[in-house]
Amino acid sequence: MSTEMDKARKRLFDGLRKEIAAERVLDAMERVPRELFVPEASRHLSYEDIPLPIGEGQTISQPYIVALMTDALEIGDEDTVLELGTGSGYQAAILSLLARKVLSTERIASLVEEAGRLLTSLGYDNVEVRLDGSELGCPEEAPFDAIMVTAAAPTLPRVLLGQMAQGGRLVIPVGSQQEQGLVKVTRIDDGYSISNLGSCRFVPLLGRGAWDDF
Repeated sequence: MSTEMDKARKRLFDGLRKEIAAERVLDAMERVPRELFVPEASRHLSYEDIPLPIGEGQTISQPYIVALMTDALEIGDEDTVLELGTGSGYQAAILSLLARKVLSTERIASLVEEAGRLLTSLGYDNVEVRLDGSELGCPEEAPFDAIMVTAAAPTLPRVLLGQMAQGGRLVIPVGSQQEQGLVKVTRIDDGYSISNLGSCRFVPLLGRGAWDDF
C-alpha cells in the first residue's frame, strides 16, 4: 500500500470511529483490503468515504454505509448471513470475518465469477457466492440469522421476511429508485420490529418481490 493510501486509510477509520461505536465491525473492515475490490483506475480512491463504480452499472458502497449496515445486523460468531448483491465481494469479505457462514447472491454472472474468485484467492473460505435464482434470497437455505440487502426495494419484500430466523435481523434500503431509507427489521415472537437508520441511495434491487424492471 502506498504512503498516500495508507494515510487515507488511517483518516477514514479515524473518522468512522467518531460515528460508529462497534469496534468489532471496524476491526473487520480494517482487515479487508478495500483497494483489491475496486477497479484499478479507482484504487487511489479506495479509502475515501465514497461509493465507487465497479462496472456493470454497480457500485461498492460508501464505507460509512458499510459500517452502519454491518453494525445494525448485530452479527454473532455462529450466525449464518445472507447477502443480496455481492458486487465486488467487499461486503461479503467483511461479513465473513464476523459470521460462521455467508451466502451471497448476485444477478450479474460476471460479478459472481469475479467476486467468487477474489474471495477464494484472499482466503475468505466461509463465503459462498451464487447467481440469483428466480426468487429473492435463498429460500432453500433459510432461515438466516442476518440478511443484508445492498440494493433498494420499493417495499419490504415478503419473501425475505420469510427467510429470517426467530430473532433474525434484516437491513435493507426501501424507497424510490432515486432515494431510500435504510430499514432494519427484527423478527420477534409475534411479528416484526421495524426501525429506520437514515437516508441512503442504492442501485435498484431487481426480481420478483422488488423492482421487476425499470
